[in-house]
Amino acid sequence: MTDPKGPRDDRWYLSLMSPNTKGPKFAWLDPTSIYINAVAFQDMLDDMIADLAGVEFDVVGGCDAMGFVLGAGLAARTGRGFLPVRKAGKLCVDTDRVSFTNYSGKTQDMEMRQPAFAKGTRVLLADQWIQTGGTMEAAIQLVERQGGIVAGLVTIAMENCEATDAFAARFPVITAVVPGSRWQAECNGQDLSSFRSYRPERTFPTAGRTAA
Repeated sequence: MTDPKGPRDDRWYLSLMSPNTKGPKFAWLDPTSIYINAVAFQDMLDDMIADLAGVEFDVVGGCDAMGFVLGAGLAARTGRGFLPVRKAGKLCVDTDRVSFTNYSGKTQDMEMRQPAFAKGTRVLLADQWIQTGGTMEAAIQLVERQGGIVAGLVTIAMENCEATDAFAARFPVITAVVPGSRWQAECNGQDLSSFRSYRPERTFPTAGRTAA
């Protein structure tokens, strides 16, 4: 699958992401329009899997909730299993729990089933977006408490801050937004130039055809 509007290395699908229209209590953009467009979603997965070359992992862990979409897509495409890392109170089995502060400053708890895997299992952790790093740090702690090895982190974008720089120093980090690109600079500023020309109809589902 290719985009008729430009080269694949431009990560064209990032321009489909929607600006926030509901105010400061919400995330500053919505990447889910990539998922609903078949060409965009498959191209993004292709790019991420290519960038994962050399990263060895046994299972993909996805952070509740939107990390489930990206994580499950990568797990299915790579032939691995999928491990949900849930918000507290959702699982009916024994769990381990970690508290964290999310991007909005609220304290939340994340849980993982216990036991989830054998010691030494290599877990690739996925989330839709890493802004302040709180959710991902909780997931890392849950994996390591059970003797798992965090093989790497995968996300559409990881904004640069002290916590996320520490992630990059500890683990392989795969992002659809390539570090050092103009997309990364715009994400750090929380304002994409593509917002100026955003058209919802470009994000509509595709099936057996290219994006308009």
